[in-house]
Amino acid sequence: MASLQLIGVRKSFGTTPVLDDVSLALESREFVAFLGPSGSGKSTLLRIIAGLERADAGEVWLEGRRIDPLPPGDRGVAMVFQHYALYPHMSVRENMAFGLRNARVAADEIERRIAAAAQVLEIDPLLDRKPGQLSGGQRQRVAIGRALVKEPKLFLLDEPLSNLDAALRLRTRVELAQLKQRVDAAVIMVTHDQAEAMTLADRIVVMNDRRIQQVGPPMEIYSRPANVFVAQFVGSPAMTLMPAELANGKGVLATLKLGGNSLVETRVPRAILPDGDGLRIGLRPEAVRVGSRGKSTIKAKVELVERLGERTLIYARLAEGQPITGEDHGDSSVTIGDEVSLQIDGATAHIFGADGAGYHRAQT
Repeated sequence: MASLQLIGVRKSFGTTPVLDDVSLALESREFVAFLGPSGSGKSTLLRIIAGLERADAGEVWLEGRRIDPLPPGDRGVAMVFQHYALYPHMSVRENMAFGLRNARVAADEIERRIAAAAQVLEIDPLLDRKPGQLSGGQRQRVAIGRALVKEPKLFLLDEPLSNLDAALRLRTRVELAQLKQRVDAAVIMVTHDQAEAMTLADRIVVMNDRRIQQVGPPMEIYSRPANVFVAQFVGSPAMTLMPAELANGKGVLATLKLGGNSLVETRVPRAILPDGDGLRIGLRPEAVRVGSRGKSTIKAKVELVERLGERTLIYARLAEGQPITGEDHGDSSVTIGDEVSLQIDGATAHIFGADGAGYHRAQT
């Protein structure tokens, strides 16, 4: 049985549609990330699950029970907000106990749950402090602890790391990764940060334009994007997209001709490609290397060099004006203004149809 099931969820604010026929199923103890740009509907969907917004249509089920008609406190979910929402006049202990007292949980049970959550989150020394005496990372852990003591069937995290600085964000990300191994519940996290989603999630739900664009494990989303939006939103730097034509031939695998008449032999089966024009080739930076060996090479002029230590990113432009991003080794001697040869690895190339749908190498 799925832990959470969404069936045909729709939502509009006035005349503005926000969610359009969203359906999804989560497994027990699964960690899922809702990933997408601002305005994609991911936070609204989270709030509908929590009961903070009411859907115009559709159903929400949790462990075999329909919960969308129920008030938030009766749904068996706990939400961690982006801005912590801690009571400043209460101690950490009192903040964590507040919801349980309102639910009339016995005092000894409240203490047991607080002690267990504090041990998991390593905040035992902070229990008698006020929120104003805590760092941002400590406040976030307290907010998670307040959700943890409710022993919910589903955790909802609304951009839990967005208010932290870079170093603290990385450390808290590690803590969340460890936490998900200890929690006997499914977790949904909303984020616009793909690094968080790729690191933490068992599956990623990519959202845009009111709909789910793709659902899958992180590396499947990266290596087999369903469409142009997913291909360019997931991955940094973004995938290069270039117009291409299907070269004449009868091979099983597609060969593409680029603007400068360069040929790229892909591993995409020719038979699955749509008829007609409008094809585009998609290239991750690691599929484009500085070097002149091999048949699939093109000339480009370098516009920016980004040195990252273990690798160097090359942002260049082809003669016909097409931008392209590639890689070189860490101690690359390439500089801005150089003309370089870029070798394309056709085995990892993607092809997109005129409608934006993605076609990828055959799975072995």
